[in-house]
Amino acid sequence: MKEWNYRRFIISFFLSAMVLLAALTTGCKGNTEKEATKRPEVAGVSTTAVSLSTVDDVYEATGTVRSDHTSTVASRAMGVVTSLLVREGDTVKAGQVLLVIDDRDATSRVRAANMAVESAKQSKSLAESTWQRYKNMFDEKALSRQEMEQIETQKKVAQAEYERTVAMAQEAKTYLSFTRITAPVPGRVTEKRIDAGSMVSPGVPLLVIEGGGGSYIEASVDAGLGDKVKTGLVVEAVVETLNEPITGTIREVFPSVDSLSRTFMIKVGLKDARPRSGLFARVRIPVGKREAILV
Repeated sequence: MKEWNYRRFIISFFLSAMVLLAALTTGCKGNTEKEATKRPEVAGVSTTAVSLSTVDDVYEATGTVRSDHTSTVASRAMGVVTSLLVREGDTVKAGQVLLVIDDRDATSRVRAANMAVESAKQSKSLAESTWQRYKNMFDEKALSRQEMEQIETQKKVAQAEYERTVAMAQEAKTYLSFTRITAPVPGRVTEKRIDAGSMVSPGVPLLVIEGGGGSYIEASVDAGLGDKVKTGLVVEAVVETLNEPITGTIREVFPSVDSLSRTFMIKVGLKDARPRSGLFARVRIPVGKREAILV
């Protein structure tokens, strides 16, 4: 009997110890979770009710900066370029010689024309002297009217031949001047399409000169905005290499629409002289209003 009571005591002791251990474990776990979920308190923050605001609806078009004064230089004579006197980036004055074309043929024409003028001049002088002698004879009734008319005709022919040779000489000199191509306007050479030793033909562009003054942006705009883009509209332009946007005004809207891209062209005039021709630009065009949430 005593042995059985002892066993009951031992069993009760172990059961109590296990219950106590389980209670301690649960308590520690609860403290850990409480510590893990604890968040820092945030102070000094205010809240504001969100509302819709009306802002500009902006369409962004891309384009290229162009110069207001661009001159394409071409030759009026055919020949080989013997001397090219400018390079891209050079500043030139109006009338400055840019390149020279082989002028040997033109010089020979001028020489031959001058000789023809001198010969015609002598013939004209002889015809006038002859006419004066015959005129005196006609006044003295020593010459018939028919003979006098023949002398007058010879005099007129000599005069006409002299004028014709003078005109041909002037034409030859003009052609010779075409072999020295000069700058039509002051500015900067931005493009060179020829080198010394190359053959040039009349009308083929050789150089491009951009004069001083303003510039503009040529941009493409979606055809769906045709009724919203008007001349005189003030826009904002962003040009590469510039650190800030600049203001421009739409000064021309092309009526035709490209059938492939479904866009039309506009020209935006710039008052800022810093943008250089050829730079990439973005044009921000206000096309209306819309509601948005501003943060």
